[in-house]
Amino acid sequence: MNLEDEQHIPAISSPLNPDAPTTRTRKAPAREQREKKESLKKREAKGVDTTRSSTPDTQTHTKKSKKVEKPPDVVRPVRYYTKPPSQSDFDAPRQPIFNPILTKANREFSECFEHISNKKSFRYTNCIADPGFPSSRWFRQTDAEPFQPRFSFQEASSHILFDSTGRSITTEKGFRMARANVCAREGRWYYECKILSGVKPPAQEISPVPNDSTFTEGGHVRLGWSRREANLDTPVGFDAYSYGLRDVSGQKIHLSRPKDFAPANESLCEGDVIGLELTLPSLALHRKVVEGSYNKAVDVSDDLDPHPAAEAPDCVRDRVPIRYKGVVYFEQFEYSSSKDLEDHMNPAPSLSNAAVAAKDAAATAPPNPNHPSVALRTLPFSSIKIYKNGKLLGTPYTDLFAFLPPASKAPAQQGARDGLDDGMLGYFPAVSVFRGGAAEINFGPDFWCPPSDLSTAKGDDGQDADGNDVGGGGGASILAPRDPKTQRQHAHGKNSRLRGMGERYIEQIAEDIVYDLIDEVDFWMLDLIENPDAAEIDGASTQKAQSASTATDMETVEGITQLGGGGGEIKEIVQEEE
Repeated sequence: MNLEDEQHIPAISSPLNPDAPTTRTRKAPAREQREKKESLKKREAKGVDTTRSSTPDTQTHTKKSKKVEKPPDVVRPVRYYTKPPSQSDFDAPRQPIFNPILTKANREFSECFEHISNKKSFRYTNCIADPGFPSSRWFRQTDAEPFQPRFSFQEASSHILFDSTGRSITTEKGFRMARANVCAREGRWYYECKILSGVKPPAQEISPVPNDSTFTEGGHVRLGWSRREANLDTPVGFDAYSYGLRDVSGQKIHLSRPKDFAPANESLCEGDVIGLELTLPSLALHRKVVEGSYNKAVDVSDDLDPHPAAEAPDCVRDRVPIRYKGVVYFEQFEYSSSKDLEDHMNPAPSLSNAAVAAKDAAATAPPNPNHPSVALRTLPFSSIKIYKNGKLLGTPYTDLFAFLPPASKAPAQQGARDGLDDGMLGYFPAVSVFRGGAAEINFGPDFWCPPSDLSTAKGDDGQDADGNDVGGGGGASILAPRDPKTQRQHAHGKNSRLRGMGERYIEQIAEDIVYDLIDEVDFWMLDLIENPDAAEIDGASTQKAQSASTATDMETVEGITQLGGGGGEIKEIVQEEE
């Protein structure tokens, strides 16, 4: 029986077909391979969620859901709700009290007291109550007499003695520092310092006091530029936050390491006028450096006079008005020193382990614009030039350290916010005096020995002092070939010309006014959002806003009552009169 016949044999035998087989073999169909699943116990051991999912929503699968984008968070100052201002708070802050101590170089120097001084981690500025700022809790920034660029009474050591103008200082102690009330953030700036008492000229040189080789009758003076993190009880050039110049041999000093600079060890003596020129790149290029996007091949210009931008980065000032001896001041956190810069000043011994040393080679690299540590990044196109009696001595410093956050860090204290620029970060004119040394600063416009490019500097209208058209003006920059010595690509514009720090003082006042107005409008808009009924800015609407704010949830933290309200949070502080 062949295969074809076998396929037609009936499955059951019959009399007509007695030889039919009792069983018929059939080929079973191939079974579909099933996916092997793990047991429940194995899934529980692996920590897999064993809960059954709910029935899928057909609408979510058939129709793509749109993502709702949250508006970006706006970084704004923190508001503090204090007691209403008294009548005296609307008066201009009084001048500190001066107690005459000594007379030197035909000037009367006095001890300055009855005022607050900057302490570690805290900074103070004068403020005044203004009825036009109800949403800012009435207070705005101001200054005390004398109203001019000068040494700051708050930014000076307690052992510094001032004259009546605030432009001359001396001390009877060791090296003490005083900083000016104006800072440079970008551009080219110049100020002068006259040595009133210090190293005697060679014809008048006297022998030192016996058993004290560091003391001379005139004392000593050091001068330069300093950041806010520099210690006021140390000389200029003591750490990484200041760049100084010694009167002895005219040496430059930075990180407490003096190096020869002046030709033939030329000292800075009594009566000499020392000019200091600071050059900083634009804030836009500065931000590229601290953000890590600076490219040497692309960023070939200091970009001091770019085309006007639609927006500028925010300057956020977290300040609270406090009362000290009857005067109201703004208190805010001061930027703290960086451990990386401290290690750079005092480097640790070299590591014996070659593998570890190779791994940390990038971190131990010299400061540069692309350093792994933000604190050790330097500013391209930055420099400091020194003049003596109108004659250029040279350029002792280039590639200064960056100062914008995160290069400058907030202190590690509760309430301090990191990464914020308060608008007063920069390099300040600074002078330190030692045991009788005295100096006077001049911020212009009537300089004693101005450089040639400063005396012919053009105004905003593109004209010099004689009215001659020198081009440029305050418009867009016209780039010129790069200087082969400084590698700086000059531009003809407002920020690219050399200007006295007196002009920067006027700009700084305008910036403070603008920042106060922006904060007031921002806080007023927040009050309107939270309280639509408050349609006008007056005392009544502010009281409504305050009463509505106090009805929100409150969380007490170490005596500070933080009120709800999202971005418009208000912190209430209870203060006692000192």
